[in-house]
Amino acid sequence: MKAVAKGKNLQISLKDSILISRKIKGMKLDKARKFLENLVNKKVSIEGKYYTKTAKAFLEILKQAEANAKNKNLNTERLFVEIAKADKGEKRLKSGRWGLREGKSTNLEIAVIER
Repeated sequence: MKAVAKGKNLQISLKDSILISRKIKGMKLDKARKFLENLVNKKVSIEGKYYTKTAKAFLEILKQAEANAKNKNLNTERLFVEIAKADKGEKRLKSGRWGLREGKSTNLEIAVIER
């Protein structure tokens, strides 16, 4: 049985999101949470970068997935990240310095499974 959490139209980089999702996919839930917290606190880096804004968004979605797993009576000690994916979100007009421009967003999905 698995629990899923999604985030839509988040103001984070798609490129950075794909990089982080590849890192946490297959990790145990506790280990993935610790990794993301260390990224936010700048204790660990990926290729010399910390990606704090993206890591905060992933951490929030991961906590939601854990809460969904608890509601489904899954054992949180045995949860693994099965799916971690990032897709393009909606484009919308944003007012910038020189008029309107298109703002990009990212959709995140994290699914955890009990093994």
